[in-house]
Amino acid sequence: MGQIEERIKELGIELPTPAVPAGSYLPFVLSGSQLWVAGQVPFWDGKIKYRGKVHDGSNIKDAVASARLCALNIIAQAKAALGDLDRIERFIKLGGFVNAVPEFTDHPIVINGASDIITEIFGDAGRHARFAVGANGLPLNSTTEVDAIIAVRA
Repeated sequence: MGQIEERIKELGIELPTPAVPAGSYLPFVLSGSQLWVAGQVPFWDGKIKYRGKVHDGSNIKDAVASARLCALNIIAQAKAALGDLDRIERFIKLGGFVNAVPEFTDHPIVINGASDIITEIFGDAGRHARFAVGANGLPLNSTTEVDAIIAVRA
């Protein structure tokens, strides 16, 4: 077991089973020294765990948890692609979408759920550029969707 998997275990985190694509795309593409992970929704045990729109402060905790689960799905896909998470050199960029009502404006707070867990697991190598935007709907009515570009070692 590598250092990153030891860190995940130490934090008491369980990775989800990598989800199969819900459409005509690949879950990840490894191109040279970059791994591009397709948008991940909050799947756990083959089901969407968080659904619906973020509307105000009353469900923001669930939305943050949804983004966190999306990030764990990204890590699970990276493990499937690379075999060894220690091959990750650094996270370059995350893209975060929040299924929200038009009046909601705290998208960055929601997507912090993804950013924070990646940084907690990978340390400085987890620090990344990012966007966080609202959407009027997401696949399978999921609350969040996050994708990633990751630099990897050969």
